[in-house]
Amino acid sequence: MTDSPNSICAECGAACREGEIFVIDSRNVCRRCLYGDVKPVRIYPIGFVDNQLERDATDFGTKGKAERARIELFPSQKRFMYKLEEEHSLTIVYYLHKARPVKSRFRRGVDGKEVGVFASRTPDRLSKIGIQDVRLIGVEGTTLIVEGLDAVNGTPVLDIKLKWPGR
Repeated sequence: MTDSPNSICAECGAACREGEIFVIDSRNVCRRCLYGDVKPVRIYPIGFVDNQLERDATDFGTKGKAERARIELFPSQKRFMYKLEEEHSLTIVYYLHKARPVKSRFRRGVDGKEVGVFASRTPDRLSKIGIQDVRLIGVEGTTLIVEGLDAVNGTPVLDIKLKWPGR
């Protein structure tokens, strides 16, 4: 989304308020054209990622070193961590706060194939939601130490789940 006040939607021509416009393929598209009358959902973060990763200047990937990351949960989340230290594999749900404007079609970084957003792992998506399986190394108070998380430093964490067996 962009914060431009009174932006005009390229699809319907409507003038839209701040937070009601998304930039897709370098064009302003209003929330109503994308979602109709569906109301947005409200989600609060439970903590943040602490590591050395930053968003790369290219369209894909991250830069920096982060074999391990710390997930710093808010103290209020302690009550939900019962026996978490006994687990080994978790799924982390996070908000892609460094996402760039969406391109509906592009060349996928892994193989160069032209695809749409839903056929890729791009962080530049409308929902701005990322999901990744990680290995839990340890728990220190309300801090999780994990391996395999490529979320950049400062990423808001939305949820933590036990990794589904066989996935």
